[in-house]
This record gives sequence, structure tokens and C-alpha cells, in this order.
Amino acid sequence: MVEIIWTEEAHHWLRDIYDYIATDNPSAVQRIVSGIYEKAQILSRFPEIGHKYREMEDGEIRVLLYGHYRIAYFIKTKSAVDILGVFHGALDIDRYLP
Repeated sequence: MVEIIWTEEAHHWLRDIYDYIATDNPSAVQRIVSGIYEKAQILSRFPEIGHKYREMEDGEIRVLLYGHYRIAYFIKTKSAVDILGVFHGALDIDRYLP
């Protein structure tokens, strides 16, 4: 199993999503945020399941989709994955990823 590490930046993005949805649809917010988290848990067994976004010198960035959201993660070793952020599909992801 691969260890999933949520970066501080990823936690920040998830909190922002929670706050934004909670103002418009408080009944759906927990379902959506939990769904994002649960989708990311798939990476513990299948870390290469996401679309390859960018090859890096020390690993690769991949993107896993959940509804309107993109979960960006970095495979740095065979035993660990860093969640870099959770982005709404309307955002220009290139502005936020290395």
C-alpha cells in the first residue's frame, strides 16, 4: 500500500471548497468533501490511476477526477504520494502546479 500525504496546500484547497459550497448548499458540502477524500484513497492501492499531467525530474504529477474537481498528486516514490491540491475544473491548473 502507498502512503497518501495531504500537503498543507491541499488541506487549504479542501477547506476553501468546503467554505464555498457551505454558503450555497450546506446539505451537500459534507458529501462532496468526503467524496473527494474517499476518491483520493484509491491512490493507496492504485497510485498511477490518474491522468499523467507532467513528468518531473524526481517523479510525476498526475490528476484524478472527482465530479467537477481535479485531485492533483505527486508520485515521488513507490511507497508515497503527495496530494498537491484539489482544483475545480474551471480553474487554470497550470497556474498552481509546478
